[in-house]
Amino acid sequence: MQEDGSEIKEIIKEDIWGSIKEFLNLGIHIGEGEKSIHLTLGLLLLLTVAYVATKFLLKWLRHLLTRKMEQEDKQKFTSIFKFTNYVIYLVVVLVTLSAAGIDITLIITASAALFVGLGLALQEFFKDILGGIFIIVDKSLEVGDIVDVDGKVGKVFEIKLRTTRAITRDDKVIIIPNHKFISDIMFNYTQNHRTTREKVNVGVAYGSDVDLVTQILEQVAAEQKQILKNPKPFVLFDDFGDSALLFSLHFFTNHSFLDPKIKSDIRYRINNKFKENNVVIPFPQRDVHIIQSQKTQEK
Repeated sequence: MQEDGSEIKEIIKEDIWGSIKEFLNLGIHIGEGEKSIHLTLGLLLLLTVAYVATKFLLKWLRHLLTRKMEQEDKQKFTSIFKFTNYVIYLVVVLVTLSAAGIDITLIITASAALFVGLGLALQEFFKDILGGIFIIVDKSLEVGDIVDVDGKVGKVFEIKLRTTRAITRDDKVIIIPNHKFISDIMFNYTQNHRTTREKVNVGVAYGSDVDLVTQILEQVAAEQKQILKNPKPFVLFDDFGDSALLFSLHFFTNHSFLDPKIKSDIRYRINNKFKENNVVIPFPQRDVHIIQSQKTQEK
């Protein structure tokens, strides 16, 4: 029995496994020793298995990272995963070439220099990509938000991986690099909610009835449709100016993107109400005193 068992092991080792090794070793063999190159069926099979395993692993990783994202956000990550796939496949190919006996030192050195150059040239590009990833992941910016970028107010209508697009109040499209949202100070009017507080300033002549002015401003706010009734608008007596008593009408609105139009309508109404009630809006005035010298008086 022991002899039969040893014979079976020898058959498996020498005949079956030996045949498999010979089959896998079929291919191109160039040179001998350390500088030899071997491109065999076994190497190609290993490359195929590594490719398939890598593909399934990346697919599982993508599903793990994007399972809680909306469909639109998942599509934005497609280009990132494609780029990652290409890099990993390149690494698999280099490892396979190294296993075949090909010296890849020169390839790696040349690639490193190339990637350093590309990294410096595409620095802003990668910063935009990272900014887009942070925006999508932490939801710091969403479609419909109203933002202030370098003094320009726009409503966001599209968020891409590299840029964000918003339409301004004069119906022009502004393209914002995503790195600005993580490196610069940005104002998001609607980050926490859609309601914003705005104000209109006005000055009246000294001697005006301040209670009447307050009533007029409150009445104007109550008649304006775009102004919310709750929270309630309010009036502040801001200061004693050089030429006027300074007031401000504060109100809340859900239409902050139309803020200039709303404020313009309020100013029209204030001007009309002041005329009806004889409230004067003064303009700057200066008293000029001319002092003549004694020599000028004697002449």
